[in-house]
Amino acid sequence: MRDDLGRDLSYLRISVTDRCNLRCRYCMPAEGVSFVEHSEILSYEEIMRLVRIAAPMGIRRIRLTGGEPLVRQGLAELVRGIKQIEGIDFVGMTTNAVLLEANIHDLELAGLDAVNISLDTLDRERYAAITGRDVLDRALAGLDAALSLL
Repeated sequence: MRDDLGRDLSYLRISVTDRCNLRCRYCMPAEGVSFVEHSEILSYEEIMRLVRIAAPMGIRRIRLTGGEPLVRQGLAELVRGIKQIEGIDFVGMTTNAVLLEANIHDLELAGLDAVNISLDTLDRERYAAITGRDVLDRALAGLDAALSLL
């Protein structure tokens, strides 16, 4: 598969949810946002079908994003399923790390290859001001849990 500039495309970014456990200023304005109805979000079966179709077209790398992907139940099972698809070499995830400590073991066992952690600041007050939540300790615990796997 090639883009309009003739470059090979081997990477697919899949948003598994539009929900998030934070309320970051840059994502969610004060007046709020409209979320997609649950029935409109791709099921894990639909995501798996999409990846099965994309792999023979040259897609090798999958990045799971959101919202916050870890707010969706059963993410490790999705990772495990994607990793079993012939041709898929890499499954990564972008997260705010708040729920990562509780999930990292299952994700590792499922075969997750990489975690990209979005962390806006290490200053507690600034973190709370940016994200709308006082959960910096949980994000840092998630980061530590990920680093412990290195």
